[in-house]
Amino acid sequence: MSIKVDPTKCNGCTLCVKACPVDAIEVKDKLAVIDLDKCTLCSACVSACRFKAISIEVDKQPAEDLQNYKDVWVFGEQRDGKVAPVVFELINVGRQLADDRSSELSVIILGDNLDEAVADLASYPVDKVYVYEAPELEIYDSERYCRVLTDVMRDYKPEIVLAGATTTGRSFMSGVAIRLYTGLTADCTGLEIGEDGLLHQTRPAYGGNIMATILCPYTRPQMATVRHKVFPTSAKRCEGEAEIIRLTPKPALFGSRSKFVDFVETVGEQGNLVDADIIISGGRGLGGPEGSAPIRELADELGAAVGASRAAVDAGWIPYAHQVGQTGKTVCPKIYIACGISGAVQHQVGLKSSDVIIAINRDPNAPVFDIATHGFVGDIFEVLPALTKKIKALRGAPADSCVIQ
Repeated sequence: MSIKVDPTKCNGCTLCVKACPVDAIEVKDKLAVIDLDKCTLCSACVSACRFKAISIEVDKQPAEDLQNYKDVWVFGEQRDGKVAPVVFELINVGRQLADDRSSELSVIILGDNLDEAVADLASYPVDKVYVYEAPELEIYDSERYCRVLTDVMRDYKPEIVLAGATTTGRSFMSGVAIRLYTGLTADCTGLEIGEDGLLHQTRPAYGGNIMATILCPYTRPQMATVRHKVFPTSAKRCEGEAEIIRLTPKPALFGSRSKFVDFVETVGEQGNLVDADIIISGGRGLGGPEGSAPIRELADELGAAVGASRAAVDAGWIPYAHQVGQTGKTVCPKIYIACGISGAVQHQVGLKSSDVIIAINRDPNAPVFDIATHGFVGDIFEVLPALTKKIKALRGAPADSCVIQ
């Protein structure tokens, strides 16, 4: 794509200068001048210009070029030979996309000593598993992975590529998209094939206030990342196995400016949020850091993890590691208890896959009640202590007496 200013229409009004979010425009001699090194082609200046002096031109690929791309690929992220859980979720949605396109579903995995991981992947409903093994790929390196995956995709030309929105996926998939001159939609919450045959990629936008559907009509592959727990895990295949294709390594791709030092795994307080069966989250209704005490006490009693809305995290009441939502973690517990959380779209995105959602809020019109399985209008500082007290009292009581009044 390219951006141009028509000198016959531009009068140097500076509206575009004010609209540009990256300060890429200045007016010289009553003519807008765009710094192409800074410009992100966001089109804010195009919308701001009343005189239609600025335009963005899309370089369309010939239709016959796009027809050379086929099949759906999933990046098989792994560490120490163990496949990341999000991969099996991507296989689930990828299988549906491939079936809708009457194409094949493949997984590509990079690393070393991958026999166990490959066998695991082959037991799921994928048609092919591409294996790229080399000692240089044993430890994840964004530069190497980026070069290798780009090279393979140029050779095989997949139509759609999915990856987990993990630390690994986020750190190098954008680089692959840049090298392939295509688009990448991050943190998708919905993926489907539209009537136009394109991949419709849905994700929150504008701070989570709206859901945007993004298309990539002119370039391939269509690339998207998806968070863990957004889609259910695929079931294993009933019969047969995937075809295993072992690719020939190219040592020229293994150069890197980085040096691996160590891997340190951190564990958050009161359990792993993503894998928890029960999560109790607090929001703006906590009123302050001390307001999280009733939540933590109930979490201790139930063996639950503590979560938080963005409002509670931004206020410094609960650490970021506990944030649920668009800018936090996506979770899928058996029970999610939202305490003093209004339920903005950006928070709903992170919890909507929960089996049961229980909402406690003083505001009967809070949006969280629209998605709640059970809703209670009340003060969390009255409800939570009473609930905790009752649960403690019922510990060891006969089963038929375990009814909370």
